Amino acid sequence: MGTVTSTPLTVPTAVLGRAQRVADAFEMFTGVAVDAAEIVGGRAALLGLTPNGQVSAGGATRLVRSRDSWCALTLARPDDIAAVPALLGADGVGDDPWPAVQAWIAENDCADVTERARLLGMPTASLAETPAETPRVYPFGAATATRAPADLLVADLSAMWAGPLCGKLLSSAGATVIKVESAARPDGARRGPQPFFDWMNGGKLSYSVDFDEPDGLRELLAVADVVIESSRPAALIRRGLSPTDVAPRDGRVWLRVTGHGTDGDRANWVAFGDDAAVSGGLVCGDPDEPEFCGDAIADPLTGLEAALAVAQSLRSGGGELIEMSMAAVAATYAALPRDEQSVCAATPQPSVAASPLGADNEQVEHLVTQRRLASC
Repeated sequence: MGTVTSTPLTVPTAVLGRAQRVADAFEMFTGVAVDAAEIVGGRAALLGLTPNGQVSAGGATRLVRSRDSWCALTLARPDDIAAVPALLGADGVGDDPWPAVQAWIAENDCADVTERARLLGMPTASLAETPAETPRVYPFGAATATRAPADLLVADLSAMWAGPLCGKLLSSAGATVIKVESAARPDGARRGPQPFFDWMNGGKLSYSVDFDEPDGLRELLAVADVVIESSRPAALIRRGLSPTDVAPRDGRVWLRVTGHGTDGDRANWVAFGDDAAVSGGLVCGDPDEPEFCGDAIADPLTGLEAALAVAQSLRSGGGELIEMSMAAVAATYAALPRDEQSVCAATPQPSVAASPLGADNEQVEHLVTQRRLASC
């Protein structure tokens, strides 16, 4: 088990270099300068997080040696911790579940560990199980003339980090971004440190809806130029909110951020940034003793890549569905050389406070009405 250190957050120099090239390309399309070091290391700088070897910087994910390989498991949510006894086949595990979890993983093959954890809906990964893949792009309605994000309407249904970061970058480029949350289950990041939530969501309008009675949300999606979502596809299909359920709009770009893609069982695998990075093989340390790389690094890298993909699509006229897997993005970066390390110590500029849940419902409904009338 790695020991806690007080060293600055570092990532491979080649990883930071590619991220900056993506940021520079986003600036070329939008005119907005983006500092990749701030994007990758911003949360750690805001919250004082430091590398912990085989414990993630945020503390919720651990790299554990199984009988044949290395696995990652995340216990970030109350439901994850509650599922530990079922994972281990035990009656209870005490206040600290990790000693029992590590002992159990050490006695099992990694494939068996991840299969059992995924059946329980827990975020987990086998080291380097996911190959690199470019975003999947599908035709999705008619294209329009070339556009930039400025003055467009973005419906951001995503949560936590990767999707909200994409929305934040589009907002910085002049888009009106509406953060959509379930009234019953808001973005889990609202329960975390406020500075990070504000950094990701300050400047967005907050729209609170009941996903089981989604008529208002369906109207918003119908007039949106860009939709960002990170739900498992079945969840939106069940509520009649999938891309094919929403009224068409010329030039719309629909971005789907997933943990592991949409093929087969992968569509139902839950992921957080650290375990998704492990799945893609984006780790540091020695091959026999891997350690976490950066802070939940698959999240900021995916958010940055997603923002560029949306900007590129808009420049081409839109009319596309873009699927982006965090694990596949991590695998793309894992293929880069990792001999040198760069410090990511850039602290984000102070953010405006994010809107309270549902504070902008009336304004959003007015925007939707205006857009609907304008298109008649």
